[in-house]
Amino acid sequence: MPEPCRHRAGRVPYAVRALLVMLALAFGAASCERTPAPDALSTDAPAASKGRAEIAAVPRIVCLGDSLTAGLGVSPDEAFPALLEERLRAAGYRYEVTNAGVSGDTSAGARRRLEWSLGGDVRVLIVALGGNDGLRGLPVQAMRQNLAAIIEEAQARGIAVLLAGMEAPPNFGPAYTREFRTAYAELAETYGVPFVPFLLEGVAGVRELNQTDGVHPTGEGQRAIADLLWPELERLLQTLETG
Repeated sequence: MPEPCRHRAGRVPYAVRALLVMLALAFGAASCERTPAPDALSTDAPAASKGRAEIAAVPRIVCLGDSLTAGLGVSPDEAFPALLEERLRAAGYRYEVTNAGVSGDTSAGARRRLEWSLGGDVRVLIVALGGNDGLRGLPVQAMRQNLAAIIEEAQARGIAVLLAGMEAPPNFGPAYTREFRTAYAELAETYGVPFVPFLLEGVAGVRELNQTDGVHPTGEGQRAIADLLWPELERLLQTLETG
């Protein structure tokens, strides 16, 4: 198992965090079952008004995920993909960040839409999937195969991958939870990709970082997710730029 990325130690037990994730994703799936058209996935309002040729000319980072990536309940510019773009610009990097999050999506659904998600000059793919697989109790091996296929396709195109893990709900038993959690770490090791073990680390269970439903991150919660991902993303970009 690779060394965990540097992040704050968990303040909430895994079982509690996993239950909160289950509730969040269940709410997201019920609130938005329709898959948006490709152009509707971007959280970058300025980019949406640009011509396709101009967008294609700018290196892109794609965030592939579910409702947690889509930013359910917050404005597009408060979702973590938009906040990462702010960080990039402040640090002097020139990238467009595309929010390819779809509420209720599974790893299989994201795999099916991967082709158009990777359009343009994509340099980095942030993969934040699996929560809905766990919510539905889908076989971990199937999720792992879907995530592996996504990573392999990205790497075949010369796209670097940053993998973010998720927790399974506790109601399927400890064996399922362990297998689910281990799948991400093993994928990161197998494919040599940077890894954030839990996307909602430091957010799940923290009342002030969640909306009134108690499960979806507020704007500040989304900023905490961006804070968690940023160090790994920056190190990855530094590696790419130094070759």
